[in-house]
Amino acid sequence: MAIEIGAVVEGEVTGITNFGAFLQLPEGKVGLIHISEVSNVYVKDIHDFLKEHQKVRAKVLSIDDRGKIALSLKQVEEKPETPARPARAKETPVVEKRSPRQVGPLSFEDKLSKFLKDSDDRLLDLRRNTESKRGGRGASRDR
Repeated sequence: MAIEIGAVVEGEVTGITNFGAFLQLPEGKVGLIHISEVSNVYVKDIHDFLKEHQKVRAKVLSIDDRGKIALSLKQVEEKPETPARPARAKETPVVEKRSPRQVGPLSFEDKLSKFLKDSDDRLLDLRRNTESKRGGRGASRDR
């Protein structure tokens, strides 16, 4: 039986490193389970999930030209069905002000000019508010 990409194989953990675990596969081949493919949760220490000589089932992710086999444990796990999300209340769309002669969506230039105008207005308001709090324009402060 040849090992194919996408197949689920069973093997024995032969070695554990900081970056993953080596799995002895059928036909004497060895594959690597990268630490990111061990579980769906963050894996800080792989020893919390795997032990040497443990039998596991893994999915074959890839086989490169040199025969290196990449495996995944987390893709073998059956994923529980996610419950359907409750329907959201429909939001009213924001209607942009347009000139009466304009038909269809705003062009890029119109959107850009609207953005620049709004931005200038906001900056002007911000300057007015901060200057009044600091005393601004050389106004004298009562001590």
